[in-house]
Amino acid sequence: MMTLQERLDAIRDASKTRIPPEARAVMQRSIDDLRASGIMNRIVKVGQPAPDFALPTAGGRSVVLKELLARGPVALTFYRGRW
Repeated sequence: MMTLQERLDAIRDASKTRIPPEARAVMQRSIDDLRASGIMNRIVKVGQPAPDFALPTAGGRSVVLKELLARGPVALTFYRGRW
């Protein structure tokens, strides 16, 4: 069975064949610029508690972190959309 890191590495490697080199170069420059900005020192670390929040769903319903946590662990992901 693959570890999560192995799966992520495989996905990253596979994306290199689907994304045109020009687009990959733009993406890499953006990543490099973000890292050079010092933003990595300000991001939330794995295991660090998130502040409580409420966000609307696509259906207009409100989702509150505290309410989700009352039912058990929460996996939070951010989807930034299409490049």
